[in-house]
Amino acid sequence: MKSFSEISTSISIKKDQRNTYEYQAYGNRLAEEMAEPTKRSLYIKLAKTNDRNLVEAARLFAISNPGNSKAKSFMWKLKELKNASKNKEQE
Repeated sequence: MKSFSEISTSISIKKDQRNTYEYQAYGNRLAEEMAEPTKRSLYIKLAKTNDRNLVEAARLFAISNPGNSKAKSFMWKLKELKNASKNKEQE
């Protein structure tokens, strides 16, 4: 796993005292994009414990979805993707 300093310089993430690991920076960015800065810990936990491909797919869906709130769309899509991957593994 790359260190946070290597990743932050390669993709120009602002330095933040709260970020020690990459998943923390990603979770903070998710919270800002979903307009829920008070729920940073939730997004950090999602970034740490879930498959990054699923989280990124849900993020892209939520950003491109003009309907409901971004946070609701993100959570719904993440749940759907996790269920689909679980069903795929069981087959």
